[in-house]
Parts: sequence; structure tokens; C-alpha cells
Amino acid sequence: MESDFGGAAVVCGVEVPYRRQAPEYTTGDLLAQAFALALEQSGFDAREVDGLGVASFTLAPDHAIDMAWRLGISPRWCMDDCHGGASAINLLQHAIRAVQHGDASVIVLLSGDRFEAADFRQLVEHYNLTTRTYLRPLENGGPNSLFSMLTQRHARRYGLDARDYGALCVAQREWAALNPGAVYRAPLTLDEYLAAPRVADPLGRFDCVPVVCGANAVVVARADLVKTQAEHAPEPLHVRALQCRYNPDHQTGDGLETGLAALASALWAQAAVTSADIDVISVYDDYPVMTLIQLADLGYAPGGDLRALIARIASRELAVNTSGGQLSAGQAGAAGGMHGLVEAIRQLQGLAGARQVREARLALVSGYGMVQYRYGMCANAVVLERRPA
Repeated sequence: MESDFGGAAVVCGVEVPYRRQAPEYTTGDLLAQAFALALEQSGFDAREVDGLGVASFTLAPDHAIDMAWRLGISPRWCMDDCHGGASAINLLQHAIRAVQHGDASVIVLLSGDRFEAADFRQLVEHYNLTTRTYLRPLENGGPNSLFSMLTQRHARRYGLDARDYGALCVAQREWAALNPGAVYRAPLTLDEYLAAPRVADPLGRFDCVPVVCGANAVVVARADLVKTQAEHAPEPLHVRALQCRYNPDHQTGDGLETGLAALASALWAQAAVTSADIDVISVYDDYPVMTLIQLADLGYAPGGDLRALIARIASRELAVNTSGGQLSAGQAGAAGGMHGLVEAIRQLQGLAGARQVREARLALVSGYGMVQYRYGMCANAVVLERRPA
């Protein structure tokens, strides 16, 4: 199928190994490492890169143009992104259109952060003007308290309990055990999950995404140029569908539905496949409840049967967050929005090692984030395809 995204290819996705702390590096250092890895895997030379996109919380006061100077490139297309968990797919959308319309030929998209304790506190207390003005004075503890209330509401609506949410965390930890890049790989039992200290009831330690340091990169290029690259470069991928919805409810909804619900029908129509055709799924998983909400919005819980969905994830009938997701691999700030996209790319290119999903041809990736006052305002999704040689 030749979609309206033709002419542009997703060349590769890479990750600078996540770490709990990285005191010897700056955020710029981590992004530069991701850039170098992306060039190494794609086969492109830095002199060929004429597009750069950057998503980061802690690069400030620097921007994408500062990174271009640091990397020694002179791009024709340059973009900063501030959409948090939706940043990677947002960058991808713009990069594909830039390539299609001749604004750039080889684009590297970077995302990542390096945190110290003070950096993270600064982020959650000054996330936006609303947070700084209305939530910080309450000393509410940041997003954990907001998503604890959302989890309570979700559990009541669907009759779920801690064991149901815990099953997701355990399943993702099983995937993480197969991922040498995951920060948290030790086996996790349901009993250990249930016994973990409470953070913001009903959320326990394993429900809250762990903050780490790291970076990711994705290369998008003209499809005809990819064919000329080094023999070791992985097979390029293609976008079958990409849809975005921002600020769908003006913060007046109950949080139990994201913008993915509004875009799902258009996404599947554009992709000309159904949810049942997807081989690998990456959803933004800052909390287990958000995994379930996004999957339901995308059509994976017919009739609202979330327990059946959880059972399919736990049994690996559905290959969801095969890297271990952020809940086990870690959330490196803005890199969290690209982590799932990179994992999907690696799966489709057969580079996922012990966790490789056999004959993976189609992948679904969703992004979610940017809380304004109560819930995330940004949601997007992309369907990627590995075409037969």
C-alpha cells in the first residue's frame, strides 16, 4: 500500500542506554550521543543531515538550533517540540511532511533529558503556568497525585482492583528482563507489586514511572536516498497512518478517555488495517491506568472488557510495550515520548534481540501527555510497516 506518507522513510531508531543517574554528562551530551548512534546505524554522514528536531525539558535555555551548532550541522529544517509524551510522533509527523515537500532530505529527531533531583522538582513544579500558579502552592506532589485520583475513578468505572493494574506491571517487567537496555530488569511478582510502599493511594512504587537519564533518536529520510546507504543499515520502514488530536475536551472531561478515542477511526481507515492486524504495540505508560485507557481508546477492549484486555497482555497474545515500557525501562524525561517509537522500529527491523516478536510487520505507537491542570492534552498515534523485500 502506498499511503499519503509515501516518499519518506523511517530509517532507524536508537537509544542511549538509560541510567538512574548520569552526573558526568549534560543533556546536550546525551543528545549528541544519540545523534552519533543514529548516524552510525543509518549510514548517513553528518554532512548529509539537513534537518534537526529536538524535544527536551532540561536542554533549556538551549534549543534545537544550539544543538545544531554543537553537532556541527547546518540544517534547512529545524524544530523544537514541547509536547512531552506526544513529542516523538508530533516530530515524526512534521519531519515526514518536510521530507515530502523538499524542505529537508535527511532529518534526525532527538529527545532526551539528564536529571538531578533538583531538575525534576523544577520540572513538576513549573511544568506550565497553570501548574506553577494553582498546583505548586498546594504541594500536591506533582503528577502522582493527579493520576492516583484518575486511577481511583477508572477502577470504580470498570470494577478493577490493584491486582489488575499490577498484572500490567508484572507483564512489562517480564519483557524488560529480555531487554539489556532496561534500567529495571529484576523479576517482579504480583505479591511484590502489592506489597510495595504506597506513593499516592492507590498508586504504589511500581505504578509510578521511574525517572532516569538518557536519550533517543529517530532518522527520517527521502526513501530514494536510503537505498544508497551502507549495507549494514536496517531495512527502512514506512508510515501507513498518523493521526493527532490536541486539547480534545478543554480539560472538562473525566480523564477516562484520551484524544486517541477521537482519532482511532480515522487512524484505522487511513492505515487500511484493523487493530487485530497489529503485531507490536507501544503505548505511553507513565502509569498502568494510562496503558489501559489508550488501548481501550484504540479499540482493544470491545464492550469495555478491560479484564479480557489485561489477560491478553499478560499472556503475550498482545505484544504490548515489549521493551518493558517506561515503567521498567525508565522515563528519561522527553525521551519517554520517543522510547516506545524506537522500540517499535527495532521490532519491525528485527533488532530486538531476545524479546523479538516473530515476523513483526505492523506496529502501533501512541503518544500521550502534557497535563494542563488535570489530564493530558496531547494524544497521537502512528502505524508503521515493514514491507516485504
